[in-house]
Amino acid sequence: MATNGSSAGLRKRAQIAKANRTMFLWIAASSAVVGVAIVVSFFFGQQLIYNEKVLAEKLSTVNTLDHNIKVVPELRDAIRVLDTNQALSSVKANQNDQAVQVILDALPSDANSLALGASFQQRLLTGVNGASIDSLNVSPVVGVESDTSDGTSETEAAANSIDFQFTVVGNADALKKVLQNLERSIRLIDITSLGIETSQDSQQLVVAGRAYYEPSKKLELTDKAVKL
Repeated sequence: MATNGSSAGLRKRAQIAKANRTMFLWIAASSAVVGVAIVVSFFFGQQLIYNEKVLAEKLSTVNTLDHNIKVVPELRDAIRVLDTNQALSSVKANQNDQAVQVILDALPSDANSLALGASFQQRLLTGVNGASIDSLNVSPVVGVESDTSDGTSETEAAANSIDFQFTVVGNADALKKVLQNLERSIRLIDITSLGIETSQDSQQLVVAGRAYYEPSKKLELTDKAVKL
């Protein structure tokens, strides 16, 4: 009887150990499946978020292009209206130019201080008798044509501007004509100071101001990388 009892106990322990091994294997397999499922779900979730980002960028590009196409007729009409502006037509460099060309000439795309100085030399005394340019100084544009070693910081200078100063000597009528020439200049000019000094035989006109330019804009298609 004792022998049979011992055999039965051994069989039960063996069955329990086998069941434990089987349960462990099932738990391990289930854990592996769950782990793989979590990793796959995380990967697909990342892909879904990334695809949404790409679609959002594509939609933004489409909306921009659509808006640009829609405003073309409005822009074309605005240019046609400019062609009827008598003030612009009267100062065309060439009669065959469109009126919008006057605006482009008034705001050059380059910060060319030398060209501005040459223009002053040619225009200020046009049709003027009895006057001469005593001095003319056009400052290079800080940060574009020169560095800031002269003590002037970029924040102190007006945006997209070229500072100038000139002195003209002559009689009152001649100086008045010089100011009229300056007023008729096609360039956008802001006079910051103006003074007249009188001597025994002549008068001296001292003018300081700034002219402006507008850097050109680039229109081009670019590629944008969307990060995962």
